[in-house]
Amino acid sequence: MARTQNGVVPLGLILVFQNRVCENERQTSESQSARLVGTTEAQSQTSSSRSSSRADSQRAPWATGQQRNTAEEKSFEFQRPEQRLRQIPPERIIHSSGDYEISSEPSGVSRLRLIHNFLSTEEADWTFSKLLNELPWSQKTNVRLGEAYEEPRLTCWFGDLPYTYSNSTIRENTQWPSELLSLRSRLLQSFGLSLNSVLCNLYRSGHDSIGWHSDDEEENGDFTFSPHVKVPLSHGSLLIMEGSTQDDWQVTANQRAARV
Repeated sequence: MARTQNGVVPLGLILVFQNRVCENERQTSESQSARLVGTTEAQSQTSSSRSSSRADSQRAPWATGQQRNTAEEKSFEFQRPEQRLRQIPPERIIHSSGDYEISSEPSGVSRLRLIHNFLSTEEADWTFSKLLNELPWSQKTNVRLGEAYEEPRLTCWFGDLPYTYSNSTIRENTQWPSELLSLRSRLLQSFGLSLNSVLCNLYRSGHDSIGWHSDDEEENGDFTFSPHVKVPLSHGSLLIMEGSTQDDWQVTANQRAARV
């Protein structure tokens, strides 16, 4: 949700609803992920072995101690293996409401579901005003490379479990405001999403932001170039990130100049 305050500075408020699990469930999930990685490695080794077998079968006769054929030797021409040209993927911009499959990897399919006007303008204005003025906003201090820094935004956490990110932990907070309980109930009724926590992010001006991240706090892999999907969110919009989105993708809210 976003609006202009005093006609000068745009404010942004993003609610990140999640379904967090306890430590035992997380360990089970990690072991499953480890088994999947093991399966992938085994397939790679199998593929390499098959390549080696094919190379042995295609090896020149003199390499195996057989009689060398002079005619075949003269007709042999060395060819340099082709190298794939690395190109930056074009940025994809999603404007219209709908369901979008943005990638399919061994970890699963990543999908985005965009619903414009999930809240009407009146509902979005009222909810924004209530949360802006009544939530216990605070600026969190994190530590990076041994140095403390303040997050360039205000946050507020509600959930049955604590939330740890950037090497610091927010304690559980079960005192949900009625406005957030209403939104959580609406998400359950409309999409079957059972959610037990929400991280509220308040972007006070065009200078506030959040860096690239995944909400599962796992590394995103080693990529030379990464595809980009841009989803402009209007006032009252809802964006659902489904499937393996948190495993294979990262999300950010960039700084932007104020609009008068």
